[in-house]
Amino acid sequence: MTYSFIGLDHVQLAAPEGCEEQARSFFVDLLGWQEIPKPELLQARGGIWVQCGAHQVHIGVQKDFAAATKAHPAFRVQHLDKLREYLIRSDISVMDDEARCDEGVRRFYMHDPFGNRLEFLEQLDK
Repeated sequence: MTYSFIGLDHVQLAAPEGCEEQARSFFVDLLGWQEIPKPELLQARGGIWVQCGAHQVHIGVQKDFAAATKAHPAFRVQHLDKLREYLIRSDISVMDDEARCDEGVRRFYMHDPFGNRLEFLEQLDK
């Protein structure tokens, strides 16, 4: 084989036009991810880019936007309980899911301000 996959570069989530302020409030202010500059040639398209750990999340404007309510990115977290508690205190609804507990994985789901499903998970020591 002359090529190999290294991994993900970024995840893109769609959002409606004019989403930037809400996206910053949620991803930067609430979740604490760092906004990173978009390349100059892409700035006119709207949206924002943020850094989440080693990966980027791009919030892109989509005409005729429809939220992804099933398909979703999953973000690995240290101290998942603390994040869950923080979100609940911030009036964010979380949906617990115990389907992978037998694998030592704890997780929950929530939605971004645009209705996109997000998963947060932690691998527990076995």
